[in-house]
Amino acid sequence: MTLLSAPAMTLTELSALPRAEFSRALGAIFEHSPWIPERAWASRPFATVDALHRAMLEVVRDADPAERLALIAAHPELAGKEAAAGTLTDASTHEQRGAGLDQCSADELARLRGLNARYRERFGFPFVIAVKGRSRYQIMDAIEERLHNGRDAEFETCLEQIGHIARFRLDALFGD
Repeated sequence: MTLLSAPAMTLTELSALPRAEFSRALGAIFEHSPWIPERAWASRPFATVDALHRAMLEVVRDADPAERLALIAAHPELAGKEAAAGTLTDASTHEQRGAGLDQCSADELARLRGLNARYRERFGFPFVIAVKGRSRYQIMDAIEERLHNGRDAEFETCLEQIGHIARFRLDALFGD
């Protein structure tokens, strides 16, 4: 199953998979964090995408602070070095293109990268936002606004945004 194609199985079939296969099938939902679907497996069966999403969010909520920080840190900077090198995951590439981040002018790219650097310097982790439905201008404005927040608030905001990203990816996978 890839995030950009029709699902290769139903939720019932997914729920019947052994833990390793289940984790592999959902490994791209949370950026470089297959431990989330692996732990959510215990909550099977999943009758709806909502139930699956809730179970995975519960895993994130129950994770220790170091794991949650690692989850945030697993996300690439928007239009950052991974995008320039072509090493983003398929899902991140699709999402960033959808927001027009691959079409930034030189000035826009300089602004975005400068904002990313300021954000990382201030908080110690990358800026994370669900980019679906947002323009590159809205994204840059959001970074500027969130730079005024405290670290704890930003940590929680990033986790909330990761939950939104996961839901968008699940919807893409299961056609909701």
